[in-house]
Amino acid sequence: MAATCVSRGVLCQALSRCRCSGGNLRQISARDLDLNHRQQSGQSVTSESVAGKRLACWEKVSRPDFTGENFQSAQGGGRGGRILWVAVAFSLFNSSDEDQQDEAQRKEDEIILLLKKAKLSLHRGQLQATSGFLHQAVALAHQTHNTQAIIYTYSLMANLAYVQGQLDQAEKLFKAAMSFMLSGGTPQDDNAIIEMSLKLATIYAEQNKAELADHGFRFCTDSLEAKLQKQRELPAEELTEEMKALRKETHLLLGLCLDSRARYRASTLHLNQARQDYQNALNICRQEQGETHPQTLVLMSDLATILDLQGHHDDALALVQQAVDLSRSNGHPDQHVLLGNLAGILLHKGLLEDSFRFYQEALSLAQQTGDQEAVDKIQEGLKEVKKKREQERKEEQNAQE
Repeated sequence: MAATCVSRGVLCQALSRCRCSGGNLRQISARDLDLNHRQQSGQSVTSESVAGKRLACWEKVSRPDFTGENFQSAQGGGRGGRILWVAVAFSLFNSSDEDQQDEAQRKEDEIILLLKKAKLSLHRGQLQATSGFLHQAVALAHQTHNTQAIIYTYSLMANLAYVQGQLDQAEKLFKAAMSFMLSGGTPQDDNAIIEMSLKLATIYAEQNKAELADHGFRFCTDSLEAKLQKQRELPAEELTEEMKALRKETHLLLGLCLDSRARYRASTLHLNQARQDYQNALNICRQEQGETHPQTLVLMSDLATILDLQGHHDDALALVQQAVDLSRSNGHPDQHVLLGNLAGILLHKGLLEDSFRFYQEALSLAQQTGDQEAVDKIQEGLKEVKKKREQERKEEQNAQE
């Protein structure tokens, strides 16, 4: 279970992008986790020792997305600093000389045009062209000493590098953007700083830099919890609508951090800690987004995955069944993923006919949505069901003989 744009104000936006659209679908196998655990503990691993252990959950593996829609002010990343980039005027020039002002405006317009071209190229899947436009934009931003444009473009370049798997380059660019923000007066606990820190922690997790990853995740969660505590201490009559909106945004960002850390902890087989993080993330999503929100259902499925890995198959089945039932009545963009999870848990419980039925339904939906990776994983599950059926038939024949 591995771990999204510079500014994601709400958990539903952030995680639905990661898991419900545009991400890479990956099935996290209990077989792989069991193999890793046995290798770490020095136990021998055989095909029999891991056969049939399949984790029933798929999840979208998030690469930070690149939308180019929000722009973080160099003076702070609060809601007031976020404005639509296609309309932003980067002008910070005070020269009284009209020619200089015209030249500055021309370069601003050129930066904006380059960012628009970058976004369009990315939408078309032309990553090399996207990179070229962003490099031109950041060069112009440096020439005009436009700190806002530098920060914004660096963050987009970092996201693009991460999408392309260039983790070292993404790390450098995120750090550069954060350095400009902090030197410009952005508080260390600003949500934009924490979001970039979360991406760095995710990068370190993928690079197996455990100490840096742990420190990064801890910084994010501790900073957000302290920030929320300060907000809770404010008298209710002093809270403006903007302050209430910021509190909700901060709370949801904490949920995102907990979810990301849970996936990291599960991948390193710290299942009890992963279970607690998933539960806390689920509680936040339920509180802020509601019981039937698509991300709530995804988190229910993720938590069921951990319960299943820990051998709590009945609890896992009850939770994922609830998620599937809610997805049927309210709709869900990745219903086939939830159904595949349900089928896998039923397989673990030995309910092969029910497992086969839900795998078939999941396969049909995955084919309709064109999700080939999900199709491949579901077909693997169906093969496992077939294998179990054959084993049961052989056991029955041997018993009769």
